[in-house]
Amino acid sequence: DGTCADKADEAEAPEENAESEDDESEAPKKGKKSREQEKIEELTDRVKRQMAEFDNFRKRTEKEKSQMFEMGASDILEKLLPVVDNFERGLDALGEDEKNAFSEGMEKIYKQLGTMLDDVGVEQIEAEGAEFDPELHNAVMHVDDESLGENVVAEELQKGYRYKNTVLSHSMVKVA
Repeated sequence: DGTCADKADEAEAPEENAESEDDESEAPKKGKKSREQEKIEELTDRVKRQMAEFDNFRKRTEKEKSQMFEMGASDILEKLLPVVDNFERGLDALGEDEKNAFSEGMEKIYKQLGTMLDDVGVEQIEAEGAEFDPELHNAVMHVDDESLGENVVAEELQKGYRYKNTVLSHSMVKVA
């Protein structure tokens, strides 16, 4: 009987050996798969990083482009504002008896120019009656006026303008 049991054990033993050989042959496959999986994960990570870098680059260049546009617009507006001031002075210098078709045409052009400046976001700085602010106003004269109080703008000599919270030209003012 002992010999039959030994033979049964021997019969099972080759099957176990076959299974362990299968396990060993699968181990390199699993190792190969994990190396392939690692490579896929590495490449996926690199692609994600490249996409993130490109997205950051796109956002940065868009922001720089917008800033450059605003700087260019600001430069042009700064050069245009003295022309607006000269228009104003010229129109103010005309007396009522001197008004004619030419001066009326100039007034219409001046109004159109003012409308265009409003449309692009240029706004006049409020000065007269406001408290003096060195960020907005340029004090060229000082007057004694008890009715206004101290550090109050008594008169605006030349208008100041602001574009998107940036001062293009300071208001020239008399301060009490």
